[in-house]
Amino acid sequence: MPNWFLPTLTVFLLAAADVPGVERLHPPSNSIPAFPAGEDISVLPSLTSTVDDPGAQSPQPSAKSKETLQEQSKLDLIRYVSGEFAKATRPLPGGKEGFLVYVGKPISTELLERAVATHGAAINSGDSVQITKLDFREHTIVVDVNGGGRGKKNWKDHIQIGMAGVPTMSTSQTQTPENGPPGVQPGVGSTLILEFTKPVPDLTPDELKQILSPFLNFSRQRSAAVHWTDSLPPEMKKAIQDRRAAVGMDRDEVIAAIGKPEHKVRERDAEGNEIEDWIYGQPPSKTVFVRFQGDRVTSVKQFPQ
Repeated sequence: MPNWFLPTLTVFLLAAADVPGVERLHPPSNSIPAFPAGEDISVLPSLTSTVDDPGAQSPQPSAKSKETLQEQSKLDLIRYVSGEFAKATRPLPGGKEGFLVYVGKPISTELLERAVATHGAAINSGDSVQITKLDFREHTIVVDVNGGGRGKKNWKDHIQIGMAGVPTMSTSQTQTPENGPPGVQPGVGSTLILEFTKPVPDLTPDELKQILSPFLNFSRQRSAAVHWTDSLPPEMKKAIQDRRAAVGMDRDEVIAAIGKPEHKVRERDAEGNEIEDWIYGQPPSKTVFVRFQGDRVTSVKQFPQ
């Protein structure tokens, strides 16, 4: 086992309880369908049904969704919904308050029009938009569209290995731009707050898209990653197809392959070089560590083997 692996695992276990807003997810166990040769690679599950009419009610989750949202399901939602493109079917307001949607209840057109009139239309009907962030809370899922309307967060956690290999943690305020569509800045889009009457149920990516269907149409929209995968080297294209991170990938390619990490750890190696680990899962369950030095992946490790 590499010398860096155990210190990184120790740092993660010590820091995970103190990092706010971190969702701890397990990698999905669903099998990955084979991709026919010569076809485009899609990093999305197929949307099995579309909604032609936005309707006046936010759809209820499936009756089978009796459990609360599972960690594995959260990772699926981040992988297959965050970053997706759609067409707006209604104007959406700007502003940090966001627009509150009571899942399973009629949508108030009057309140929506009032919010748009008050805060302006950050997104108009027919606009191409992108889901840029998902936040999971006990009774709500907060969905940022085109950077969201809440502005960007400035908190960034730094974890370093100090003298004698003792892990230390410090928190500082830095400007860290959120990921979003090209040319879109955080805080200039719209935020939808999906409110459930009970704790958020276990949802699939298709079910979350169905809940968002009164506002966003995901049909016939290609994944963000598909636009450039054909230009990648064959080995990188194959890794993305197989849903795995590979040495030599950059950050965008890792996200296209296995999604955004739920936790990041920065430290320095024995030579003093700054490195960054992207961590998927939570020990003692299956956990994948993707290590970056500079802009490229230098190692991919899984625990347990």
